[in-house]
Amino acid sequence: MYRNIMRGTAVAALVSALSLTGIQGCGRGAGSDPASEPGLPGGAVTLWTDSTELFMEHPALIVGRAAKFAVHLTDLPDFAPLRAGTIVLRFEPEGGGEGFSVTQDAPRAPGIYGPAPTFPRGGVWNLTIEVESPQARDVLSVPGLRVYAAEAEVPEEDGGGGGIPFLKEQQWKTAGFQTAFARLDTVAESFAAAGSIIPAVGRLARVAAPIAGLVEAGGLAGAPLPGQRVVQGEVLMILTPVLGESGSGYAEARGRLREAEAELARAERLYTAEAIPERRLQEAKIRLQVAKETLAGLTGGGTLTPDGKVSIRSPIRGIVTSRAAVPGSRVSAGDELFTVVDPSIVWLQLNVPAAQAGRVSAGSGVTFQLEGSAREYAARRAVSVGSMLDSLSRTVPVIYEAANPDGSIKIGANARGAVRTGARITGLVIPTSAILDEDGRPIVYVQMDGERFEKREVQLGGREGDRTLVTSGLTAGERVVTGAAYQVRLAALSSTVPAHGHEH
Repeated sequence: MYRNIMRGTAVAALVSALSLTGIQGCGRGAGSDPASEPGLPGGAVTLWTDSTELFMEHPALIVGRAAKFAVHLTDLPDFAPLRAGTIVLRFEPEGGGEGFSVTQDAPRAPGIYGPAPTFPRGGVWNLTIEVESPQARDVLSVPGLRVYAAEAEVPEEDGGGGGIPFLKEQQWKTAGFQTAFARLDTVAESFAAAGSIIPAVGRLARVAAPIAGLVEAGGLAGAPLPGQRVVQGEVLMILTPVLGESGSGYAEARGRLREAEAELARAERLYTAEAIPERRLQEAKIRLQVAKETLAGLTGGGTLTPDGKVSIRSPIRGIVTSRAAVPGSRVSAGDELFTVVDPSIVWLQLNVPAAQAGRVSAGSGVTFQLEGSAREYAARRAVSVGSMLDSLSRTVPVIYEAANPDGSIKIGANARGAVRTGARITGLVIPTSAILDEDGRPIVYVQMDGERFEKREVQLGGREGDRTLVTSGLTAGERVVTGAAYQVRLAALSSTVPAHGHEH
């Protein structure tokens, strides 16, 4: 009827099945049974199945005294407290003999049951907890409960404990709080490299004044502002050419263009009247084309308005990132007026350490994160792998192309990439979400028992999607915080347990 699916080796490695000293928790204090002696050390146990987490505290177990247990039950699929359901605690003496059971039909508070068994004789007892709830249906085994014949037999507590307190009530109320086992698994080998986001070739345009002139106030009134999108060929502003510098050459070129246009019109009339040969008509067309190209060279490809002004157009589609033009101001040829970038495709330039440079090839894939963001991106191809080592940084530049359809990858942002070598390695793997950055050092928070945590600095190996290889700092079977780890970090800054304490 019930499934006993405890992770035997993992549970043993994570938490001792029973700690009989040094933990003063919800089994003692204001909510404890008055029959329990407040000065005596009790015990605690933490274990996990595939569906349930148990954190149980109890006072010193003495024959004939009611011992109020504090049984915390968490539904692991959503890490919520069990809000309803029955639990049965079945106690069996080790070595045989008559056992007994205690049933509680509903929790005293969300997630917390408080049965108070009385043991008829001393010795070692084994406990089986049967859970029947709309949220979970499970069987949990807790061996080795020590029951003492008299108070004098209870050993002194050893002053243990320590760690970062983060109570079950806090965990249940913290949105997104989750934990997971560190497991042996296989991931793609990779190494870390720092870099930045740069524009892809052909997707950045610096629009400069092709000729000296005055910025038309009217022509700039509707000009796009930084952050606005433009299409290729869209008019950005109107420039009125001025004399001086290339201004006189511009006036001469306009004059030659008018002459060429008039000459071609006359040649077409004469050719129609068969007054000139076709050769003369072709010569007139060539002179007009030369005049147009000469003027276009002076205007930088900008088009002319009927009154001889120059329309400055965007050479690419994209987003305006800067606008230096000021209405009524005078600009010289070459002065930058606008910057336009197309961010739909960007380049990730990584600086690969010299020790890893030989492991990079055009087929090396990479995932990366931007500074200040936990979102992970994937580059779709390698553009180039540098062949020369930088003498100062001792790195090789490697450029990858990444699609950026939603524009969330900002050009100029710092990035940290995980470059895959193509090999696969086996080791200790944890969810990537468990890893926090603290002053450039990767750290995790390890759950030592149900309500105590420890900060650990770890060394990382490869990363594949939401799984990261840990080369040191953890052992298999330890459990790490994978959601809302920052809240545990905040709890570490406090030296006291929250004022509300336990609610039971």
